[in-house]
Amino acid sequence: MSPEQGSARVAAWTEAELGAEGRVRDVVRAPSGVLSARGADVDPTDPEVVRLAADLVATMRVSPGCVGLAANQVGVGVRVFCVDVTKHPKARTKHGTFVLCNAEVVESSRNEKAREGCMSVPDLTGDVKRASRLTVRGWLPGTGEEVVLATDAFEARALQHEIDHTDGFLFLDRVAGAHAIYPRQTYL
Repeated sequence: MSPEQGSARVAAWTEAELGAEGRVRDVVRAPSGVLSARGADVDPTDPEVVRLAADLVATMRVSPGCVGLAANQVGVGVRVFCVDVTKHPKARTKHGTFVLCNAEVVESSRNEKAREGCMSVPDLTGDVKRASRLTVRGWLPGTGEEVVLATDAFEARALQHEIDHTDGFLFLDRVAGAHAIYPRQTYL
């Protein structure tokens, strides 16, 4: 599947394809060990993986400002995550809501530094250098279809952040040093 075909398939994907009702789960916070261990690869057609995918989407939807959530952030050490940047003002390319299993970066370019936060590190943000153009390969839960998608800007950043989670890394592992970590701002 070409990146164009994969991008179109991902953009057309809906959580209804999962055929499972998602339930909201508690989000694990650092320094929990599940956040620093690489997740196990999964069979994207496994009914438990499909239910987990639905739970990730449900949890992301009720979490203000959340644009992605990985399985280890809800305490499950596997390589599954969801993303939805459609409402974020910095997003250019927007594939809508989608879930990927066993995702990996296959091509990246144009590194740029920007501020990131994370539900598992709620009190801090940090400046992280990431690729602003990205091609990712992953598998859709339920159907098990392999997809390759190309994206850029904020969606590329969100995908790298979530793939890092599945590999056992937090954004704090990617900052240039303590000078690039900041208290999260709270607005009333």
